[in-house]
Amino acid sequence: MIISSAKPFEEILELLKEEDDIFILGCNACAAKLHVGGEPEVIIMQQRLEEAGKRVAGWGVPSAACSVASFDSLIEKSPALKEAKVILVMACGSGVSTVSRVAEVPVYPSNNTNSLGGRSQGEVIPELCAMCGNCTVYYFGGICPRGQCPKQLINGPCGGSKDGKCEVDQDKDCVWELIYLRLERIGRLDLLDIIWDPDGIPD
Repeated sequence: MIISSAKPFEEILELLKEEDDIFILGCNACAAKLHVGGEPEVIIMQQRLEEAGKRVAGWGVPSAACSVASFDSLIEKSPALKEAKVILVMACGSGVSTVSRVAEVPVYPSNNTNSLGGRSQGEVIPELCAMCGNCTVYYFGGICPRGQCPKQLINGPCGGSKDGKCEVDQDKDCVWELIYLRLERIGRLDLLDIIWDPDGIPD
């Protein structure tokens, strides 16, 4: 799940200050689950833009903004898109980029893309993965220190944690405490003996 958050409405208005005939495109995948791009949020965005004096050509919520076959496929589901001079995408950066590849009009983002996360037992978990391209998460008990440690430390904790809490954000558990407990639980504390170089390669 891509973790995204809504830009302030004032910033969106500034982006669209020279624009009208706006089509609002949501995303029924990650953005909908995070309540930053599902149908209710798209309808609210339409109302807010119209209250701010903007013309909205229409709106649509495809199953996933990051998986669009063609502009014609979007028009099939949302014919009003033909009247749009710009598209406001309420999804992550991947969705904005995908729509930009098929659209012939300017495409603007309404969200910021924060991290790659997940959802477990009804809870959204941000920053699960740093998408570094060299996945070594197994060695850390399935918990990514690059994604979850604010300092991205891969050879143990910084020494600033206290009572199992992160030095940078005391509301967060120290990821290295979680890694230790997980490896202890699965009987693999030996994995902590591995020393990693900065590129994520074991010495």
